[in-house]
Amino acid sequence: MTVKRIGRPSHHAVLPIMEAEERFVLPRPLRRVTRFLISLCSGRIYIPVHTGTVSALAFLGATGLYGMSLGGHTEAVAQATTTAAGFAIEDVKVSGNSETSEIEILQLIGLDGTTSLVALDVDAARRKIAHLPWVENVEVRKIYPKTIEVKLKERQAYAIWQHGQELSLIEKNGSVIAPLRDNKFSALPLVVGRDAETAAALLDEAFSKWPDVKARVKAYVWISGRRWDLHMDNGVVVKLPEDGIDQALATLSKFDKEHQLLERDIAAVDLRLADRTAIQLTPEAAIRRQTAVTERTKELKKAGQNI
Repeated sequence: MTVKRIGRPSHHAVLPIMEAEERFVLPRPLRRVTRFLISLCSGRIYIPVHTGTVSALAFLGATGLYGMSLGGHTEAVAQATTTAAGFAIEDVKVSGNSETSEIEILQLIGLDGTTSLVALDVDAARRKIAHLPWVENVEVRKIYPKTIEVKLKERQAYAIWQHGQELSLIEKNGSVIAPLRDNKFSALPLVVGRDAETAAALLDEAFSKWPDVKARVKAYVWISGRRWDLHMDNGVVVKLPEDGIDQALATLSKFDKEHQLLERDIAAVDLRLADRTAIQLTPEAAIRRQTAVTERTKELKKAGQNI
């Protein structure tokens, strides 16, 4: 059996360990940077010829953009650049507009012949157009390279509302659209009085079964926020009740068909009471009637005396 001799390590065995302990070690984050710099200096890494030029231009461009941003010129530069590149807006397609002017739309978009499609803010354009009186909703979108498409849905005029001396077009829900400016909407019903614009929403339902009466109504006057007076096309005023409108209109329609009531020389028909109908004559008709009654009375007296 061989016996190994154990003794003190020699001087040559201790020296490498001491050198390893005394060697300086870089922190981990710096090791990759150091290796890259060594490889760069030794020529092991290839750098393209124009890398410096491109880097300089990129730096200058970034600096310029930053300066334009600080000075507020970014949008103008973007407009000019994209317009020059062939993105100037040349066509605007507007659809769904009947009462809204295309000129108004173009003005709100801000087109001046050099406006760039790329730089156009469609959300801002949409918000501006949505504030036009007839616009219910609007869609604005870009069609590259040179077109804008504007699709409108307009509000529908239901009636003309007279409040004081003013005439306004209203929707069925009572919302005011715009002042009445011409005779284009003269066929619409006229509602008169405070809060008449909101009460008018029920007119279609109330008159749905009586088109013959509705066709002759010139104006609906809202009285005391409770009921309607109908001003007919021949000047006759029909006073409707607060409740039971359907029954009142049935009575009016029956009397007109059987006795031509609305063709007679009368001023008003009072239907406010369900159990009776009151007729008011015109002043001229009242005079004629009084004259006829007087003559009739005289004839009766003369006849009695002869007996």
